[in-house]
Amino acid sequence: MSTVEPSVATLNLGADDLEAPPLTLGQMTWRRFRRHKMALAGAVVIVLLFVYAFGGALIYSEADANFTDTGLRLTSPTAEHPFGTDTVGRDILIRTIYGGQISLLIGLTAVILETAIGVLIGAIAGYYGGKIDSILMRFTEAALNIPQLFLLIVMAKFFGGSIPDVTVLGRTFSGSVIVIILIIGLTSWMYLARIVRAEFLSVKENEFILAARAIGTPNWEIIFKHILPNSIAPIVVSATLGVANAILSEAYISFLGLGVQPPTATWGNMLDGSYNYIESAPWLWIFPGLLIVLTVLSINFVGDGLRDALDPRSRAV
Repeated sequence: MSTVEPSVATLNLGADDLEAPPLTLGQMTWRRFRRHKMALAGAVVIVLLFVYAFGGALIYSEADANFTDTGLRLTSPTAEHPFGTDTVGRDILIRTIYGGQISLLIGLTAVILETAIGVLIGAIAGYYGGKIDSILMRFTEAALNIPQLFLLIVMAKFFGGSIPDVTVLGRTFSGSVIVIILIIGLTSWMYLARIVRAEFLSVKENEFILAARAIGTPNWEIIFKHILPNSIAPIVVSATLGVANAILSEAYISFLGLGVQPPTATWGNMLDGSYNYIESAPWLWIFPGLLIVLTVLSINFVGDGLRDALDPRSRAV
């Protein structure tokens, strides 16, 4: 009787290795992600920025952020005012705290809107195909031809002053915040829609989708419970990078004086007018500019790490 000799790999495995349960998708993703050192550093910086922006509100009030003292205008950084003061004597440290809340809020909510529209249009186009796909993709391509920054500037200028201030959880927001969120969200979904469509076109031909159709599974269930979870990786990466793009877009138009209007502070509108004091009062642009750079770089690093960690072709754990 012949016997099968154990392989070298089997002989080298210990008892713990043989008994260890297989890794879940989440565990494999985390192992891949933590190997990306810059992504880990970016994640830590993002957490610290959120603590700074939202935890700082427990120490300082919004009234402190808007308090003016012309006797202290353009004061350089001191122990009392670590980031200095602006042209009307407002403390820049406190304003970066409250400005960070709005900048991060705009980035997150605009991406939620962008992702919802992009996923919905891409999923419908990719799943149903045919005329529906042609119509939706032609509409998407037409929207891609509209210069986003130009549209953002025009619409912000046109609607920025027409919406009254909004009070949420005791905070008063300029109506321009809602305008900026809507404009960024409604002009940023096209690339994601094309990505989702491509994923759906690929996944819907798999055998488990064909089997689901054969047993009469409703289309909405196939789309949202079977295909969408298998297409989540590029969506997560796109949404992550979209936050950075939304924050930058808000900073662009706020720097031009067309974005979020006072008294609401953002990192972007804190830069408005600082170009007049580039040499005489550099703290006006250094601190809000540094926070924008740190946020955008950190989010991009995290996006790169998620792209590698969620790549189904990556086997290294």
